[in-house]
Amino acid sequence: MDRDSHSEDTLSTMVLENIKNKLIHAFRAAGESKEDPRESGNPVRPVSIGRSYQANEELRRAQIDGAITWLRSELLEMRSQDLQLAQTLLGLNTEIQRLRRESFGGVEVDGDDQP
Repeated sequence: MDRDSHSEDTLSTMVLENIKNKLIHAFRAAGESKEDPRESGNPVRPVSIGRSYQANEELRRAQIDGAITWLRSELLEMRSQDLQLAQTLLGLNTEIQRLRRESFGGVEVDGDDQP
């Protein structure tokens, strides 16, 4: 189970990195599609415009990081729920098998849930 958990961690990390890269690319593309104040043709521009642009970039990155953090926490919660559900299902299967054995007096019973 530890090996499966590790591979799930690796897969989750790869998926999150892929989403992060797509989000960064999307935000960059959206930012480039607007007129960049540095490329307006004016050789002299106020310093505040450059700072504003940099602040917007930092805000976008913080939003992306926040979204990734939220996704990561949601995936971890889903994994926890998945493990709980798997344990519940295994417990139910064990109980069903026990009840079948009891009802048939210990005779092996072929069922759909046996491999």
